[in-house]
Amino acid sequence: MKAIELVGNIDDQNRLEARVPEGVRSGPVRVVVYLPDEDDAGAAWTRGLAKEWESDLADPQQDIYTLADGQPVNAAR
Repeated sequence: MKAIELVGNIDDQNRLEARVPEGVRSGPVRVVVYLPDEDDAGAAWTRGLAKEWESDLADPQQDIYTLADGQPVNAAR
């Protein structure tokens, strides 16, 4: 049996969505889902942070950088 790793998303209707690389034949497969380990404090922290920064992130005056700023990581030095 050959295994490939996919990254997917589970939506609010409990449906799994994932893209399969080209060349994989259609047919039945076995799927194993690994759920991220996150304690309740971690989820509460991220929700609190998003709530705290909501107004700052929505403020257009905070958009001080553009895609034209800086240089690509692989740019010649």
